[in-house]
Amino acid sequence: MDDIDLFLKEDLGEEGDITSNALLKEEEGVAYIKANDNCLLAGIEEAKEVFERLGCKVNLLKKDGDEVKAGEKIMEIEGKAKSILAGERLALNFLGRMSGIATLTHELTKICRKKNPNIWIAATRKTTPGFRKYEKKAVKIGGGYPHRMGLYDGVLIKDNHLVCIPLREAIRKAKKLGRKVEVEVESIEDAVIAAEEGADIIMLDNMPPAKGKLAVSKIKEINPEIKIEVSGGITPENITNYTFADIISLGWLTHSVKSKDFSLEMVSCK
Repeated sequence: MDDIDLFLKEDLGEEGDITSNALLKEEEGVAYIKANDNCLLAGIEEAKEVFERLGCKVNLLKKDGDEVKAGEKIMEIEGKAKSILAGERLALNFLGRMSGIATLTHELTKICRKKNPNIWIAATRKTTPGFRKYEKKAVKIGGGYPHRMGLYDGVLIKDNHLVCIPLREAIRKAKKLGRKVEVEVESIEDAVIAAEEGADIIMLDNMPPAKGKLAVSKIKEINPEIKIEVSGGITPENITNYTFADIISLGWLTHSVKSKDFSLEMVSCK
């Protein structure tokens, strides 16, 4: 059973849609989904799959990555009315959440690249349990960098690791894995050590912009090829203060984003 089957089961349970089952028989329905907000569209492929799993036919009028206006139709659905209604909320949840993330990522990338054309806006692991791959996909659709999917696909030495092992030793051990090594630091002194030990990426965590700029200058003196990431306390309101970095990662993209509004309208039911 994959994600979409699990999500449908969460909504339908063992008894199905008891309201529709009580009111409807085998009527055929026609419906469409429209955007109620201006947004960068994401999640339409997942929404399509929801209805197809329920036996409906879907005609996509837009695609992921399209800019849509409030009031625009994005999808038409035909099938059993009960099936359309069974998939309605799950499909709208995919669209609303993913489009909210993609839109914010796109907006922040556009703003930051006015000051630094090469910067990347990145997600974090502060995601909704069970929904991470869709949230990371939405970041990518919005033009951002999804960052690590989990603990298994990227080396990132964090402060809690360093309670257990000294920084220099940690970097030397991690480099034996043969992967890029990223190190999170909170001081300029540790940033210098990380650069000296050959870290590939240094994340400046919770550093005010002035301190961060000084750390960057120290790091680049040692090795100008090291990538600089900034994170911690960054919001849409202050993000442009951090465009001196190569990467800005912010949990806001996934833990505080506002979903976009979509609605399904039934056109006919016979």
